[in-house]
Amino acid sequence: MTMETDPVMDRLEDQISWYDRKSASNQRAYKLIKVTEIVAAAVIPLLGALNPPHVGWWTSALGVLITVLEGLLHLNQYQQNWIAYRSTCESLKHEKYVYIAKASPYAGIADPRALLAERVESLVSQEHAKWASSQQENTKAKAAA
Repeated sequence: MTMETDPVMDRLEDQISWYDRKSASNQRAYKLIKVTEIVAAAVIPLLGALNPPHVGWWTSALGVLITVLEGLLHLNQYQQNWIAYRSTCESLKHEKYVYIAKASPYAGIADPRALLAERVESLVSQEHAKWASSQQENTKAKAAA
């Protein structure tokens, strides 16, 4: 016995998986960079107290590292992407479970699959529009600087 694949559910599962993966990778990148910044900032006064050879070079290098990492956070928007992708992923999961349960807005309508497809594409489209808008804002801010 073969089961027919449902392109609407396949698309929904694909999008849930994509947003879940992207949220997790942006969360990891954000936290790795922030922990590195915190450690580097904490080491600077320690170096001053220990006064090792070339202390000025080491403290300068750590200051440069912190600046570069903060620039990467701003440029790549890891925290904002993490939160936005997680939010979209959870919204997609919500649609899936409400659809499976045949709850409102899917209850009692002629074609719940069509409504699911529309709602999934609307969520994905909204996320894309937010992303495109933030990219334009970043480009304008860089041009103004």
